[in-house]
Amino acid sequence: MVAMMSMTMAFASESEKTPEVTATNMVQNYDMRVNYRTLASTLDLNDYQMEAVELIHNKFVNEMKNAETADAAVRQDMVKKAADKELQFMSYVLDGKQYDKYAKLLNLTLNNRGLLK
Repeated sequence: MVAMMSMTMAFASESEKTPEVTATNMVQNYDMRVNYRTLASTLDLNDYQMEAVELIHNKFVNEMKNAETADAAVRQDMVKKAADKELQFMSYVLDGKQYDKYAKLLNLTLNNRGLLK
């Protein structure tokens, strides 16, 4: 539980979660950068996994930036596709236990930021 909370904080740019997506907080909601040291510690990654996870997640960060600036009609679909792709690629790198923990953290983060409905 402590590891999940620390990982959620790694995804968060601030310590407070925002209850809904508004024009003023939308930018920070789509910022999915993480502290990779915290992520490595939480998931117990080896060096190979750390490098691969960083490459995969950086692609996800860029896709979320694109979703942030997209038309509202397609934004949610873009977020879902980006998250699905992220999880698919992570499944190739992480073992079952690591993947389950990462999937929970990613889904929790996206839900808390109001990006998945």
